[in-house]
Amino acid sequence: MIIKPIATNVITGFLGVGKTTLIKRLLADKPVNEKWAVLVNEFGEVGIDAALLGGSGEGVEIREVAGGCMCCAAGVPMQVAINQLIAKAKPDRLLIEPTGLGHPREVLKLLSEPHYQNVIKLKSTLCLVDARKVTDARYREHDIFNQQLEVADIILATKADLYTRDSLSDLKEYLQQKILQQPYFNKESSLLTVSMAGADFTALPRELMALLNEPAVIPAVKPSKPASLLTPKTSVFELDYSADVLEFDERGMVSKSNVGEGAYSCGWVFDPSYEFNFDELLVWVKSLEVLRFKAVVITDEGIAGINLVDGEMTITELDDVMDSRLELISLSRINAKVIEAKLLSLSSRLTF
Repeated sequence: MIIKPIATNVITGFLGVGKTTLIKRLLADKPVNEKWAVLVNEFGEVGIDAALLGGSGEGVEIREVAGGCMCCAAGVPMQVAINQLIAKAKPDRLLIEPTGLGHPREVLKLLSEPHYQNVIKLKSTLCLVDARKVTDARYREHDIFNQQLEVADIILATKADLYTRDSLSDLKEYLQQKILQQPYFNKESSLLTVSMAGADFTALPRELMALLNEPAVIPAVKPSKPASLLTPKTSVFELDYSADVLEFDERGMVSKSNVGEGAYSCGWVFDPSYEFNFDELLVWVKSLEVLRFKAVVITDEGIAGINLVDGEMTITELDDVMDSRLELISLSRINAKVIEAKLLSLSSRLTF
């Protein structure tokens, strides 16, 4: 039985801005006597972020919903995932990470519905943004990128160690323009900055956790699709949801793709008999011209987490994974057959 509503933060930000890295850091710093739960939503279909978070540690429960914005299709995937996660974890705090191409207004609208009133208590919504992107038309003109900034109670400018002298002033000027132009913009949002060292944040601003505990300011939302397609006789808390079960082909592989919000994704899962050549894989990843590449892979030098965003690559060492997963996200169509052939050439299948 839920005695008090669960403190809930929505953490948004465009692809590759550092949401998963931030959540990993927040989990490491959580109070030892609290249990936290994380709901991760990915645009791609194969599900990688849960592995990058390191799985469920002590006092942490992680649930993943892959395959586009979980608030779509009347929000049923999101509602069911939240229900199952809360029932299993009974957390003190819930962190929700929508896909970088998701609809943050709809996510907040869904979380504000009456059937969640006694279940969760919305705290500050956090948006991570790379300040350098506001001068790039691909981001500045993207509706989702702007929505994320508009609904945020806290705007965290990440990767500040890579900024030019004008990056932060460009971001502040852009936010001021949004305040003047957009009636839905959260005018009370706080702006913080944080640097990254390698694949981790160096130091989080002291005021961040205090701000995360502030009540959320729910932005006005234009009327849209019905909030729910559930019949009056059906409660979302009675629905069942089973995670997608992978069915490997005769080669020990699974491939999946997705299209939405002007972006394309292709992803592959390789069973644990595959081992990738670490050095050759990195050379190939560096050559990619895509919006985002991420992977957790078993290599000849250990298990690696790889993240490439706009030509900037980070690598983390992981302890354990059940399989290798790689995914590309691009604003143009992806030749999946060519990519798959390349991945096979970069790996060998071991016999046991």
